[in-house]
Amino acid sequence: MGTQISEKELRDIVAKVLSNMQGGAPEAKAKWSASEYNGRTYIGVFKDMNKAIEAANEGYKKVRAMSVEEREKIITEIRKLARAEAAIMAEMGVAETGMGKVEHKRLKHILVADKTPGTEDIQATARTGDNGLTLIEMAPFGVVGAITPSTNPSETVICNSIGMIAAGNGVVFNPHPNAIATSNYAVDLVNRASKAAGGPDILVCSTEKPTLESASIMYGHKLIRLLVCTGGPGVVKAVLSSGKKAIGAGAGNPPVIVDDTADIQKAAKDIIDGCTFDNNLPCIAEKEVFAFNNIADDLIAGMKRNGAYMISREEADKLAKIVLVEKTGKDGKTKKIVNRDCVGRDADVILAKIGIRVGKDVRCIICETDFNHEFVQEELMMPILPIVRVSNIDEAIELAVKAEHGNRHTAHMHSKNIDHLSRFAKAVETTIFVKNAPSYAGIGFGGEGHTTFTIAGPTGEGITSARSFTRQRRCVMADSFRII
Repeated sequence: MGTQISEKELRDIVAKVLSNMQGGAPEAKAKWSASEYNGRTYIGVFKDMNKAIEAANEGYKKVRAMSVEEREKIITEIRKLARAEAAIMAEMGVAETGMGKVEHKRLKHILVADKTPGTEDIQATARTGDNGLTLIEMAPFGVVGAITPSTNPSETVICNSIGMIAAGNGVVFNPHPNAIATSNYAVDLVNRASKAAGGPDILVCSTEKPTLESASIMYGHKLIRLLVCTGGPGVVKAVLSSGKKAIGAGAGNPPVIVDDTADIQKAAKDIIDGCTFDNNLPCIAEKEVFAFNNIADDLIAGMKRNGAYMISREEADKLAKIVLVEKTGKDGKTKKIVNRDCVGRDADVILAKIGIRVGKDVRCIICETDFNHEFVQEELMMPILPIVRVSNIDEAIELAVKAEHGNRHTAHMHSKNIDHLSRFAKAVETTIFVKNAPSYAGIGFGGEGHTTFTIAGPTGEGITSARSFTRQRRCVMADSFRII
């Protein structure tokens, strides 16, 4: 999927961009912001959410009048620009949020450009019988209001835009506050593509300063006909409580089972590759492992050969106090939440917080824990992987299902035993179930099927695509047009 660059080159790129943001050369300080890039003002980015929604509605009216072929031309141009500017958005994403890896984010943009379905996903159906013909077509909602995350900011904007435009909608985004510039760059890219392909000058919109207030305006605005949320449980709950049709992509805590029939060395590599992709930011990434006792030592040895560093249980407990912090809610109750300063950070940076110095060749922190350890129970979104030993498949499935917490998001298993694979798949009920591969195969990276960064488990749409952003319309011709 393109030319690979070395870790040193990646570090140099990130260091340069971070230097520009944090006080480097004066001319570099203004390189990009929430509303411009290199002096180019973003198209479709407004100061006021109401104005953004109105502009998206005008874009919807224009795209609605276009043919499907003309829509596909816009999407083709979006794909082209997404590929060409993947590295820019990857660098911006890491620099702005401090999370993830530049090269992995570049690959995610290429994946979105290549494997997000377009208008081919919108298929009409017809039914004939003694009483005539019925035609069912997939129509747009109108203006879609979308909430996007900081973990995959520009990737989600582009992926959602392709699907929503293919369906004939206009779109307004309320990006995560920690990734405004990166998200708005992607909004501008989509509008540049639309204009270049003969579409509306403004088809998707955003705001310069997204807030809870701007989100509330979006939720309640009469022009917003569909809400799509890719984010944490708080914003998903807000969207689902809006009274509008909503698609919610919720939290996950994907478990991995490795039994004693698996190809252990392949499993070790696949798990580390999946867990460390973009430093574990994807919600589908491996979060905890349940390994049979009789293969656990070999699995751990294989993980170490693939860039894992093992810490002791005492060190794991010490690290848990840093990567998880206490927060008191409005109800006065205290709970543990992830430390945002650790989310998506490199393994060596996290290890340094407990005084362990390692090189950049260390990709993942592994440790043996019991089932009740916080590393098992919490979705960390960082390259930390707890390993729990189990005696048999019954114990593995029972604990893995509990650790997934009923999110029904994603689960993984490495096994050659069909019965084991089938039993776990039925028990865990996840939207994505990946067998004998890294987690990212579940969204089409090295696996079959299309990609998305909005995985709607709570509302049931699953791996969303253009058809997810449509509504069915039925046209009936009674007693006619049947030719047999």
